[in-house]
Amino acid sequence: MRPKSLRPSADEKAFLQKALDLDAKGARLVDPRRDVFTGEWVRWKCQFGCGGFASSLCCPPHSPRPEQTRRLLDGYKRAIFFEAGRGDPKKIAVALERHVFLAGYYKAFGLGAGPCHLCPTCAFDEGCRHAEQARPAMEACGIDVYATARKAGFTINVVRTHQDPQHYFGMVLIE
Repeated sequence: MRPKSLRPSADEKAFLQKALDLDAKGARLVDPRRDVFTGEWVRWKCQFGCGGFASSLCCPPHSPRPEQTRRLLDGYKRAIFFEAGRGDPKKIAVALERHVFLAGYYKAFGLGAGPCHLCPTCAFDEGCRHAEQARPAMEACGIDVYATARKAGFTINVVRTHQDPQHYFGMVLIE
Protein backbone atom coordinates (compact mmCIF):
# COMPACT_ATOMS: atom_id res chain seq x y z
CA MET A 1 0.00 0.00 0.00
CA ARG A 2 1.57 3.29 -1.10
CA PRO A 3 1.49 6.11 1.42
CA LYS A 4 -0.36 9.30 0.75
CA SER A 5 1.95 11.05 -1.70
CA LEU A 6 4.09 13.90 -0.52
CA ARG A 7 4.72 16.68 -2.98
CA PRO A 8 8.45 16.99 -3.26
CA SER A 9 9.96 20.45 -3.35
CA ALA A 10 12.51 21.26 -6.06
CA ASP A 11 15.30 20.45 -3.58
CA GLU A 12 13.68 17.13 -2.65
CA LYS A 13 13.32 16.20 -6.33
CA ALA A 14 17.04 16.89 -6.70
CA PHE A 15 17.79 14.75 -3.62
CA LEU A 16 15.75 11.86 -5.03
CA GLN A 17 17.70 12.12 -8.28
CA LYS A 18 20.99 12.32 -6.36
CA ALA A 19 20.11 9.05 -4.59
CA LEU A 20 19.66 7.44 -7.99
CA ASP A 21 22.91 9.00 -9.24
CA LEU A 22 24.63 7.39 -6.24
CA ASP A 23 23.35 3.99 -7.48
CA ALA A 24 20.20 3.64 -5.40
CA LYS A 25 17.82 1.27 -7.20
CA GLY A 26 14.86 3.43 -6.21
CA ALA A 27 14.11 6.34 -3.89
CA ARG A 28 10.94 7.73 -2.33
CA LEU A 29 10.10 10.77 -0.28
CA VAL A 30 8.46 9.71 3.00
CA ASP A 31 7.14 11.34 6.15
CA PRO A 32 9.20 9.77 8.97
CA ARG A 33 6.52 10.61 11.54
CA ARG A 34 3.90 8.61 9.66
CA ASP A 35 5.72 6.24 7.30
CA VAL A 36 8.71 4.92 9.30
CA PHE A 37 7.92 2.24 11.86
CA THR A 38 9.86 1.31 15.00
CA GLY A 39 9.59 -1.59 17.42
CA GLU A 40 11.45 -2.97 20.39
CA TRP A 41 11.40 -6.44 18.79
CA VAL A 42 13.72 -5.26 16.00
CA ARG A 43 16.73 -4.89 18.30
CA TRP A 44 15.98 -8.29 19.81
CA LYS A 45 16.39 -9.72 16.30
CA CYS A 46 19.83 -8.06 16.21
CA GLN A 47 20.77 -9.50 19.59
CA PHE A 48 19.41 -12.97 18.92
CA GLY A 49 20.13 -13.58 15.26
CA CYS A 50 22.86 -11.28 13.96
CA GLY A 51 26.56 -12.08 14.21
CA GLY A 52 27.27 -8.34 14.27
CA PHE A 53 25.59 -7.75 17.64
CA ALA A 54 27.86 -5.68 19.96
CA SER A 55 30.61 -5.70 17.32
CA SER A 56 30.72 -1.92 16.81
CA LEU A 57 29.50 1.42 18.06
CA CYS A 58 26.90 1.32 15.24
CA CYS A 59 25.25 -1.86 16.52
CA PRO A 60 23.17 -2.65 19.60
CA PRO A 61 23.64 -2.29 22.50
CA HIS A 62 25.58 0.85 21.50
CA SER A 63 23.13 2.18 18.90
CA PRO A 64 20.08 4.30 19.82
CA ARG A 65 17.13 2.44 21.33
CA PRO A 66 13.77 2.34 19.51
CA GLU A 67 12.19 5.00 21.74
CA GLN A 68 15.12 7.35 21.06
CA THR A 69 14.81 6.63 17.36
CA ARG A 70 11.07 7.33 17.44
CA ARG A 71 11.73 10.73 19.04
CA LEU A 72 14.37 11.47 16.38
CA LEU A 73 12.04 10.49 13.53
CA ASP A 74 9.22 12.58 14.97
CA GLY A 75 11.50 15.63 14.75
CA TYR A 76 11.61 15.42 10.93
CA LYS A 77 8.94 16.03 8.31
CA ARG A 78 10.72 14.46 5.34
CA ALA A 79 13.11 11.65 4.52
CA ILE A 80 14.51 10.02 1.41
CA PHE A 81 14.01 6.26 1.76
CA PHE A 82 15.97 4.27 -0.84
CA GLU A 83 16.78 0.77 -1.99
CA ALA A 84 20.39 -0.12 -2.70
CA GLY A 85 22.57 -3.07 -3.59
CA ARG A 86 24.29 -5.23 -1.00
CA GLY A 87 26.88 -3.21 0.90
CA ASP A 88 25.73 0.08 -0.62
CA PRO A 89 23.09 1.51 1.77
CA LYS A 90 25.56 3.07 4.20
CA LYS A 91 27.79 4.46 1.42
CA ILE A 92 24.79 6.00 -0.31
CA ALA A 93 23.35 7.30 2.98
CA VAL A 94 26.62 9.03 3.91
CA ALA A 95 27.09 10.60 0.47
CA LEU A 96 23.45 11.69 0.22
CA GLU A 97 23.48 13.05 3.77
CA ARG A 98 26.50 15.20 2.91
CA HIS A 99 24.87 16.41 -0.30
CA VAL A 100 21.67 17.34 1.54
CA PHE A 101 23.64 19.02 4.35
CA LEU A 102 25.67 21.11 1.90
CA ALA A 103 22.40 22.17 0.25
CA GLY A 104 21.59 23.92 3.53
CA TYR A 105 19.65 21.21 5.39
CA TYR A 106 21.83 21.15 8.49
CA LYS A 107 19.77 18.47 10.27
CA ALA A 108 20.38 15.87 7.53
CA PHE A 109 21.15 12.44 8.97
CA GLY A 110 21.65 9.12 7.18
CA LEU A 111 21.04 5.54 8.24
CA GLY A 112 22.07 2.40 6.43
CA ALA A 113 21.72 -1.35 6.80
CA GLY A 114 23.77 -4.08 8.44
CA PRO A 115 26.81 -4.09 10.70
CA CYS A 116 29.69 -1.65 10.30
CA HIS A 117 32.67 -3.00 8.35
CA LEU A 118 34.88 0.11 8.32
CA CYS A 119 37.43 -1.34 10.77
CA PRO A 120 38.51 -4.92 11.49
CA THR A 121 37.94 -4.21 15.20
CA CYS A 122 35.90 -1.37 16.64
CA ALA A 123 37.75 1.16 18.82
CA PHE A 124 35.16 1.18 21.60
CA ASP A 125 37.37 2.97 24.14
CA GLU A 126 38.79 5.54 21.70
CA GLY A 127 35.58 6.35 19.88
CA CYS A 128 34.86 5.82 16.23
CA ARG A 129 37.89 6.11 13.91
CA HIS A 130 35.62 6.85 10.92
CA ALA A 131 32.82 8.98 12.37
CA GLU A 132 32.43 10.81 9.05
CA GLN A 133 31.47 7.50 7.38
CA ALA A 134 29.99 5.37 10.15
CA ARG A 135 26.20 5.36 10.38
CA PRO A 136 23.97 3.00 12.30
CA ALA A 137 21.77 0.54 10.51
CA MET A 138 18.07 1.32 10.62
CA GLU A 139 17.39 -2.06 12.21
CA ALA A 140 20.08 -1.43 14.86
CA CYS A 141 18.05 1.60 15.95
CA GLY A 142 14.77 -0.31 16.09
CA ILE A 143 13.35 0.64 12.67
CA ASP A 144 11.09 -2.04 11.18
CA VAL A 145 12.59 -1.97 7.69
CA TYR A 146 10.05 -4.45 6.29
CA ALA A 147 7.01 -2.38 7.29
CA THR A 148 8.70 0.88 6.31
CA ALA A 149 9.79 -0.39 2.88
CA ARG A 150 6.35 -1.81 2.16
CA LYS A 151 4.66 1.43 3.21
CA ALA A 152 6.98 3.29 0.82
CA GLY A 153 5.91 0.99 -2.02
CA PHE A 154 9.04 -1.18 -2.22
CA THR A 155 9.05 -4.98 -2.48
CA ILE A 156 10.65 -6.82 0.42
CA ASN A 157 10.07 -10.37 1.55
CA VAL A 158 11.73 -12.81 3.91
CA VAL A 159 14.71 -14.42 2.19
CA ARG A 160 14.14 -18.17 2.44
CA THR A 161 16.90 -19.47 0.15
CA HIS A 162 20.14 -18.18 -1.33
CA GLN A 163 18.31 -17.83 -4.64
CA ASP A 164 15.68 -15.43 -3.24
CA PRO A 165 16.23 -11.78 -4.10
CA GLN A 166 17.65 -9.70 -1.26
CA HIS A 167 16.71 -6.08 -0.73
CA TYR A 168 18.75 -3.50 1.19
CA PHE A 169 17.54 -0.07 2.26
CA GLY A 170 18.79 3.20 3.65
CA MET A 171 17.34 6.55 4.59
CA VAL A 172 18.36 10.17 4.94
CA LEU A 173 16.32 12.39 7.22
CA ILE A 174 15.85 15.91 5.88
CA GLU A 175 14.83 19.10 7.63
